[in-house]
Amino acid sequence: MTLCEQLSLSFGEKTVLEDFSLAIPDRGIIALQGPSGCGKTTLLRILAGLQKPAAGNFPDLSPDQIALLFQDDRLLPWRTAQQQLTDVLPRSRWDEVPKLFELVEMSGEEHAYPSQLSGGMGRRLALARCLALEAKLYLLDEPFAGVDLPRAVRILERLRTWDAPILFVSHEPEILAKADVVLSLDGPPLQIIS
Repeated sequence: MTLCEQLSLSFGEKTVLEDFSLAIPDRGIIALQGPSGCGKTTLLRILAGLQKPAAGNFPDLSPDQIALLFQDDRLLPWRTAQQQLTDVLPRSRWDEVPKLFELVEMSGEEHAYPSQLSGGMGRRLALARCLALEAKLYLLDEPFAGVDLPRAVRILERLRTWDAPILFVSHEPEILAKADVVLSLDGPPLQIIS
């Protein structure tokens, strides 16, 4: 699947992307690793349609086919954990909520508010909300920040059965080792080095 071709973007004098192209498998878990500030998050924001590049093409997917997990959880403080999911699901799919809680190991927390959750639990809830969306591509920016490693690895293993590719950013070697493909990046400007 070709995600982008010849993307270019600059912020003032700083070139973040220059003729950057990326293709990934149609299924599986693909990890992006690279130093902070190299352009990984900017790339995800462009792919999700939140940042407009100066140039480039998106031949395979449109932004409405993509789900993005931001670096921050963006949970609504006045909504329970369960409501965070039902807010994004059509009523006909509300029966999937328990499975999503099981996937991220949060069963029993359905009625908790974000202020009652630990940082790692909030992160897992945000991940569940993102995964609730019917997308053809999932972009996850640091999905396991604050999540203990054994739990993160178990969740990642469960995601292997997902029908759409999952592209995620991480700095954790043990988590990167569980990906089907690991792309090492450097920059700016962003480039694939291996």
